[in-house]
Amino acid sequence: MSKPAWLANPWKQNPWFESVAVAQRRARKRLPASVYAALVAGSERGQTVADNEAAFRELGVAPHVAGNPAVRELGTTLMGQDVALPVVISPTGVQAVHPDGEVAVARAAAARGTLMALSNFASKPVEEVVAANPRTLFQMYWTGDRDVMVERMERARAAGAIGLIATLDWSFSIGRDWGSPEIPEKVDLRTMLRMAPEVARKPRWLATFARSGRLPDLSAPNLARHGQPAPGFFGAYYEWMATPPPNWDDVAWMREQWGGPFMLKGVSRIDDARRAVDAGVTAISVSNHGGNNLDGTPAAIRMLRPVVETVGDQIEVVMDGGIRRGSDVVKALCLGARAVLIGRAYLWGLAANGQAGVENVLDIMRMGIDSALLGMGVDSVQDLRPDHLVIPEGFHRALGASAESPTAVRALRAKS
Repeated sequence: MSKPAWLANPWKQNPWFESVAVAQRRARKRLPASVYAALVAGSERGQTVADNEAAFRELGVAPHVAGNPAVRELGTTLMGQDVALPVVISPTGVQAVHPDGEVAVARAAAARGTLMALSNFASKPVEEVVAANPRTLFQMYWTGDRDVMVERMERARAAGAIGLIATLDWSFSIGRDWGSPEIPEKVDLRTMLRMAPEVARKPRWLATFARSGRLPDLSAPNLARHGQPAPGFFGAYYEWMATPPPNWDDVAWMREQWGGPFMLKGVSRIDDARRAVDAGVTAISVSNHGGNNLDGTPAAIRMLRPVVETVGDQIEVVMDGGIRRGSDVVKALCLGARAVLIGRAYLWGLAANGQAGVENVLDIMRMGIDSALLGMGVDSVQDLRPDHLVIPEGFHRALGASAESPTAVRALRAKS
């Protein structure tokens, strides 16, 4: 009889982790300090990034003791696609946490039956990511002139991207109270020598890249012009900063140019949600950019219900920000989200254990959703409603509601 695998080295850490919090602790141990700090991020005093998670703790659930469903349905649809669970990969920038980066994330999403969203600041080209997961949404910022943006859309379309996400909630807020990590323009010999003391303390991270035969890539290949090399991170960021901010006609123009499923990410106000409907979007994500934009913006989960009440019968509404477990997903769905997008959660998994770590995070979400449905006595994620939650008075934040009638505002508060 052969020995169990764990007995060969009983001191070796089990690569499986039971929660996103454990994945984050493993990521912190594994990653160089500057890489880990870039993932934690946040802006200014960190008020919004903290509230994104804290707000979920204020919402309670009301479980049943008997008569609960033996089988629960977790599947839903988003932007014309069936997904096995209401959790989608959110686009995140340069992923120097693992040599396979977004390709590993895309494979994990495909293995778990959900969508991948790829940032145009990603470290892997859209062609490679779509090959790993044909159900990939391409994300764009408003950066460069219109001809450049059309060129990038056409490249994504030719690669097979099934939808476009426009992320427009960025104000270039600076000045983190805890300091910002050093991000080099590129990884060359000079950079390696300067950062060697920091990297030497994280041999497992270094060994992962060494085995791949590649250095961390800080370029943005999806922002490259045809026939030109990919710009470095700061070159791409400068183009973004130098581009005048978009107006609502520009949003409608992006949607028209893409001509397919189109999500506007970063909506926090009722009046902006109405304008998004007028612009013809397919979906919106209620979001504060993971607490990385304008500090003091309320948690995304606080802003969700007022937006759903306003436009949820006209377009699909998702949310992102602060999701760390399946019960968080269920709370968002109770308040009207079609699905949620996760960012930091899967990055911790990627850092901890590559593709398998991202799959681990998605499994944690799935198991948590299923457990919550069982305890709450709900057959399907489609059946979740606000009255399945314990919602404290004053929880919701109806931003941009001043244009609404006092009667409408009072009615929304009463539904809380």
